[in-house]
Amino acid sequence: MVRLTARTAAGPPGRRGTAVLALAGGYFLLPLAASVVFTVDVPGEGLTTDAYRQLVGADGFLPSLLLSLGLAAATVALVLLLTVPAALAVRLGAPKLRPVLEVVCSLPLVVPPIALVAGVGTVLRWGPDHLADTPFFRTFAALQNPSFPVVLVIVYTVMSLPFVYRALDAGLRAVDVRTLVEAARSCGAGWPRAVAGVVLPNLRGALLNAAFLTLALVLGEFTVARILGFQPFAVWIVNVSGTQARLSVAVSVISLLITWVLLLVLAFLGGRRSSSRTPGSRTTDSRTTDQESSA
Repeated sequence: MVRLTARTAAGPPGRRGTAVLALAGGYFLLPLAASVVFTVDVPGEGLTTDAYRQLVGADGFLPSLLLSLGLAAATVALVLLLTVPAALAVRLGAPKLRPVLEVVCSLPLVVPPIALVAGVGTVLRWGPDHLADTPFFRTFAALQNPSFPVVLVIVYTVMSLPFVYRALDAGLRAVDVRTLVEAARSCGAGWPRAVAGVVLPNLRGALLNAAFLTLALVLGEFTVARILGFQPFAVWIVNVSGTQARLSVAVSVISLLITWVLLLVLAFLGGRRSSSRTPGSRTTDSRTTDQESSA
């Protein structure tokens, strides 16, 4: 009677969970399926993959995609280089400054991207006029190099600060960083080794989440790059959509798939490293159990 009651009680929540997952899957997959059908089903021609085959030879497809991936990699490296030491320093040495750091990292949410890019554009236009006779003129020119616009990396870093900080803060809350650092220091490790060898491996999940959020932001950002006159992948998609509708939808589908693949790669790398430590820990636990039983 008890087993029957437990099964009956556990049945409806399982069905509800399956229904919720099915609805969520339909909500995300049906628009994607409709987009794929639009690109392959041409009236009067039937099923064709011409839109996807044209992507290989499309003018600007590969350069814009490589530019966006390069900008994403540089943005991830820069934003983590700025936020991780700051978050650790506040967590370990100055907890009272945590609200200040949180407010500073959340400011990009208050400033609209259009206002941010308007200010950046004003500075870039002001620089050549007033710094033409100084060495800083070359710096302004290098920031706006079309092959790799460093100014976009700086702007994207500012825009991604709120998301990266939230991901890191959640990871730091889940780990007793102070105890880990003190244990490493008591074993003779210096500060760099304690952070790199003890703290960062325990923050791997938070770092991967921050990297993916930054990657998604850079690949999908359009306003800043368009106003500043650069052509990464998102801008190229919009430019193509004005003349070739099916090709633009095909590019959007490919970009979404690329984002998913990168997410799966990051998740696989994080899961692989964590699973590589599991057998060792299990072996250690089994050895400890055997020693206790023999004693």
